[in-house]
Amino acid sequence: MDRPGVGIGVVIQNEKGEILIGKRTGSHAPLYSIPGGHLEQGETFEEAAIKEVREETGLIISNPKVFCVTNNLQTYSQEHKHYVSVNLFTSDFVGSPQIMEANKCEGWFWCLPEQLPQPHFDASEYAIACFLQQVFYIKPDKY
Repeated sequence: MDRPGVGIGVVIQNEKGEILIGKRTGSHAPLYSIPGGHLEQGETFEEAAIKEVREETGLIISNPKVFCVTNNLQTYSQEHKHYVSVNLFTSDFVGSPQIMEANKCEGWFWCLPEQLPQPHFDASEYAIACFLQQVFYIKPDKY
């Protein structure tokens, strides 16, 4: 039986209040997005966040905290892949973002969360909206 998958998204904020955004080249290209990936069997949300950020950006994060969930119906409408994403926040990191997986992301940059580049991946856009509004969930538009 087909069921939604579980995604992980990570909002990383620097000392200037900017968040880390990448431009996708693989799946979900050419959309912009926060770092993230899939929850693997037996992983905690925190372990998945630390792993995905390290794999995608080279950053070492610590103390990620779950702050919201998103129901990614735009992705389902466009790609017939339904995901629910658990999103974590941290401002504790070491290093500078690097392109670790050129087949998935063409570059990382810092931007203000109120000034997101477009087009933006729905899971990331909803997570950032929750972050800005300090809410746990925003009901998605039905596509």
